[in-house]
Amino acid sequence: MDLQILPLAVTMMAGPQIVAAVILVTTARPVRVSVAFLLGVAVATAVGVAVTRGIFALLGEAVSPGRASDRGSAATIVQLVLVGLLVLIAVRNLVRRESAEPPKWLGSLMEAGPARALTTGLMVILLMPSDIMVLLTVGANLEQHRAALTAALPFIGATVLIAALPLLIYLVFRQRARSAMPRLREWLNTHSWVVNIAACLLFIVLILAP
Repeated sequence: MDLQILPLAVTMMAGPQIVAAVILVTTARPVRVSVAFLLGVAVATAVGVAVTRGIFALLGEAVSPGRASDRGSAATIVQLVLVGLLVLIAVRNLVRRESAEPPKWLGSLMEAGPARALTTGLMVILLMPSDIMVLLTVGANLEQHRAALTAALPFIGATVLIAALPLLIYLVFRQRARSAMPRLREWLNTHSWVVNIAACLLFIVLILAP
């Protein structure tokens, strides 16, 4: 797997995904629900990579990525389409920033137990359009290099590590984290458009990087 795929783990957790992780740290049972959330993220990411790898393996030469230098290759077309979609998403977030509101399901996480946290970890990976695009990119990369699923372990691990940052900060700083996390949660809720645009720009840079 190309090393440039690893930073896509940041995009995997950018947006409501990391906000969910922060909210769970501010609940009554932060460790239990956060661990359940991380398990959901790990399982969903591994399953997503396996499924997308399988899709590209089944399609085979019909969607062969080709060489990056081949401007007529499917890889170039897919890259251009992805960049176009990401630009549209970024512009949409910028235009609607004044009326942007966090998803309603985020607010309900304050009362979440381990089972709800586990389900949330699964859903924020498998149902987010940006994460689906990342998983497709990783699956295509694995197929292009004829790599085994184990080659995606660094990507899966990086995704889980980023998802675990709020919990790790809580465990290390405890009292300071207790007071800081609610403020961070509120900022992320009111500035989700900034996070979304940053994630789009990062994804675009990684796609266009040589």
